[in-house]
Amino acid sequence: MKTGDIAPGFELVDLDGITHRLADFAADIVVLDFWSAECPWSAYYDGWLSERAKEWARRGVRLLAVASNTNETAATLRAAVAERAITFPVLLDPDSAVADLFDAMTTPHIFIVDRAGRLAYQGAIDDRNFRQREARVNYLDQAIAALLAGRQPDPVQTDPYGCTIVRPVVQEVSRA
Repeated sequence: MKTGDIAPGFELVDLDGITHRLADFAADIVVLDFWSAECPWSAYYDGWLSERAKEWARRGVRLLAVASNTNETAATLRAAVAERAITFPVLLDPDSAVADLFDAMTTPHIFIVDRAGRLAYQGAIDDRNFRQREARVNYLDQAIAALLAGRQPDPVQTDPYGCTIVRPVVQEVSRA
């Protein structure tokens, strides 16, 4: 998926069984956080994102976590949400279909959909990496600020980092 493309629609349920459709948030800026209960990088950002989600909601920005790892059970997800006091919805993507639609590769992997329904930013939360432990630039904050000011984010894409999304195993059928 390229930045500037219309974001694909989807419908997922959260841990409480409530259905969320991307189309339900058409008047808002939507931050999709491909998230994991087991990834330390996701855990690292959860508190920060919970605080931001409260602040952003007042300005028409919605944060939705998408749990796409096929190896994480609903019980594992619920335990992580409770332990980390996560305040934003965690949507269940048990077959990684939405991760595949967005070409999400890691947890976290951020995608921002603007009010026109276009992908405005994709990539990392900040410029932290395995060698650089302290962030110098927060791409997510910059992108949200730009969109709220009516500008396009710069940059529009960065390389995500974190844990690889665990997808379903596809077995080839041999024809003998």
